[in-house]
Amino acid sequence: MIAKLTAMLVTVLTLAAMSLASEAQPTGPVRTIGIIGHTQATPFEEGLRELGWVEGKNVRFEQRVTTDNRKLAQFAADLVRMRVDVIFAGNAAATRAVSDATRVIPIITVRADPVTAGVASSLARPGANVTGFAITQLMGKRLEILVQALPKARRVALLVNPTNPNVPMYRRETETVARAIGVKLLVFEVSTHQQLVEAVARHRLPTMWESLPFVEAGGLFSYGAFTGELYRRAATYADRILKGTKPADLPIDRATKFELAINLKTAQALNITIPPPVLLRADHVVQ
Repeated sequence: MIAKLTAMLVTVLTLAAMSLASEAQPTGPVRTIGIIGHTQATPFEEGLRELGWVEGKNVRFEQRVTTDNRKLAQFAADLVRMRVDVIFAGNAAATRAVSDATRVIPIITVRADPVTAGVASSLARPGANVTGFAITQLMGKRLEILVQALPKARRVALLVNPTNPNVPMYRRETETVARAIGVKLLVFEVSTHQQLVEAVARHRLPTMWESLPFVEAGGLFSYGAFTGELYRRAATYADRILKGTKPADLPIDRATKFELAINLKTAQALNITIPPPVLLRADHVVQ
């Protein structure tokens, strides 16, 4: 009798252990998310982890990060060939590259305007495989802040990458503001991020960039969407897509938080004094 009870107990414990082990394992196949753009998408990955998508258990990431837009088409083709489940595009050029490469794989874009770029029908009803977050009308604001900080500036160079599909829109917007505030805008084309950095460093020019990493690398100013929050919000889109929602049914949202960054070390090196009103409105100050 005791032996029989012992055998039953061992059986129950074994079944319980198997059940617990089963619960600890990820359910379903491991999903693959492609990441393409200029910078690492760490907040995006952190946001997914908070939603239960853990790398190595139920998701894996294929990173394709470059500051050279000429490489994006090949990187996009690589991700499509791998048949990833969803692609996170970190900027406008990356969005264009992956949308040219596939009309099937869901794409989540940030720091772009999918409607103006022609990859989505509208913000409310994207209608295809691209959704995410639209960022518009920042170029004029950047110029305004730059001139407020440098009131003696009368000639401002706009450096644009011709491979960026949003350049025509950016140029029109900046030219409109330049006329309104009385500065002359000079437009120059450069094809790589490295050329931009080298050009401004060589001529010791004060610069306005699109995001904080450029200021941390030595740029004077940046004004753009709050990247960390935007990437985390993008994680919720990826979560819904991986669970079955079609990107065409996810409205494209707008970025709502923006940040100004200033590098005071660079300002000192350029012998520039930042006006107190501009300094006070800064969200990040690099000493």
